[in-house]
Amino acid sequence: MERLSLIKSKIYSWDHLQRQLAIWRFKDKKLVFSNGCFDVLHLGHIEYLAKARDLGHILIVGLNSDDSVRRIKGAHRPVNNEEARSVTLCALSFVDAVVVFDQNTPLDLIKLIQPDILVKGKDYDGKEIVGADVVKARGGEVVTIELTKGYSTSHTIELAHKVHL
Repeated sequence: MERLSLIKSKIYSWDHLQRQLAIWRFKDKKLVFSNGCFDVLHLGHIEYLAKARDLGHILIVGLNSDDSVRRIKGAHRPVNNEEARSVTLCALSFVDAVVVFDQNTPLDLIKLIQPDILVKGKDYDGKEIVGADVVKARGGEVVTIELTKGYSTSHTIELAHKVHL
């Protein structure tokens, strides 16, 4: 199989993911889930996702659809479309699956996956994390990971605009 095909094979529909989840569960794999827009991939994303993957055997990333990114971030986003963002995430060796969701939150996806570990950035410390109740109800855990200082998509876009002015 060609490398690009291998990368793209990590992009799952909800139905395909449901079948794959059964296989991973049968093999007693610890499932880690995180989500985001991942619009302009940067060092902060890489470090965050690598640390998330270290918490278990399988890292599943819920990716906001283009429409949901626009609803959350505004009409000027995303910079990269969902296909480009999906393929870029799947190119990371520690990402095992990417699934796009169109809702404003990943709650329905979390209910489908029933991850063992739900991961968010430390910026969520003390805030309600969507799906935390679902994960904890089945004995899972919610983990917040320290973010890499100086890296954010909004900051990167801001700098790019300043350079082009």
